[in-house]
Amino acid sequence: MNIREITSGIYYTGVNDRVTDKFEGMWPLPHGVSYNAYLVRGSKSTALMDTVEITEVHEYLDAVERTLQGAAPDYLVVHHMEPDHSGSIPEVVRRWPDLKIVGNAQTVGMIKGFYHVDDDSRFVTVKDGDIIDMGDMTMLFRLTPMVHWPETMMTYVAERGVLFSGDAFGCFGALNGGLIDTELDTTVYRDEMYRYYSNIVGKYGRFVQQAMQKLSGVTPEYICTTHGPVWHEKIAEVMGIYDRLSRYEGEDGVTIIYGSMYGNTAEVAEEIARGLAEAGVKKIKIHNASHSDMSYMISDAFRYKGLIVGSATYSMTLFPPVKALLTALQVREVKNKVFAGFGSYTWAANVVKKEMEDFCTAAGLEMQGFVMMKQGIDEDVRNAARALAAEVAAKLNS
Repeated sequence: MNIREITSGIYYTGVNDRVTDKFEGMWPLPHGVSYNAYLVRGSKSTALMDTVEITEVHEYLDAVERTLQGAAPDYLVVHHMEPDHSGSIPEVVRRWPDLKIVGNAQTVGMIKGFYHVDDDSRFVTVKDGDIIDMGDMTMLFRLTPMVHWPETMMTYVAERGVLFSGDAFGCFGALNGGLIDTELDTTVYRDEMYRYYSNIVGKYGRFVQQAMQKLSGVTPEYICTTHGPVWHEKIAEVMGIYDRLSRYEGEDGVTIIYGSMYGNTAEVAEEIARGLAEAGVKKIKIHNASHSDMSYMISDAFRYKGLIVGSATYSMTLFPPVKALLTALQVREVKNKVFAGFGSYTWAANVVKKEMEDFCTAAGLEMQGFVMMKQGIDEDVRNAARALAAEVAAKLNS
């Protein structure tokens, strides 16, 4: 159990989950996940900052009690109501019946709905900019709706330079011994941040931008997220990643995603990849949609500027895994991509191109080029694939 003081009066009381296979029942967790909770101990009062997933409640309660050494907390601040953070609220209420729950109006309604904690006298309802005085520290509340639920908010303790950011700036991955970024090899967390953002938060870029505007006057020394490391040394990098992703601005590179039943469409994908490499593109990610998990395809599609999608024709429509991917990207409102497509058919010549064009129209993307192959690959198709690659590479560099 990684119970410890982060900075004076601010403690970590979270837990690691190395058992759950898929976050939200969908997204793989090869490195596990942390459910981060914290404790703020002021000279006048004490606040718990979020709880944990209900399966970890006993470890969490033990962490709080060991930190408080018999004292009772005064407040529970709820930044986000998704059950991986709020699931232990009923147990916390039972353990400390005089504790006050702090949240905004949306939060209070959700607590009543999810957990049937209905006593209005138990709640302290806060608005944007409200402050609770804890003696030598204050908690300033900033409402950040739709990052990524309507009730989400953040808390800033200015006296310690600590921002409790909820899910914002979080990532997949359990914490392996260390807690603060200075104690960890953060390579895996950086990569998992892209996947976490694109999978979970991706649709809500404009709301992330609004939240970051609210934080423009805040210069935290520590960002305490609800998933992943406590950010300290790498705050500028982490905020930069979120800023860029929420603007839908990709890194240099191209993601190729294809669906192929018998390998013919896959051959076109390989030709395009070789053409990109010849044109000087070094970061090329290739996904076979039948084998790659949706989570990783979405992540790479978000991360890189170029996106090339190919599909075999299947029952007069796109190959189902490719169709599912395009739907997922449309739901997340992906934009600002250099997009191109390719496809194959045996007798239905225009299906794939038409559906790719429909996707581009819905997403507000321009189709940079398209290669269609009838049945098997030949030299004309190889040349067209290389030409498409060169066109995409040129556009990326323009």
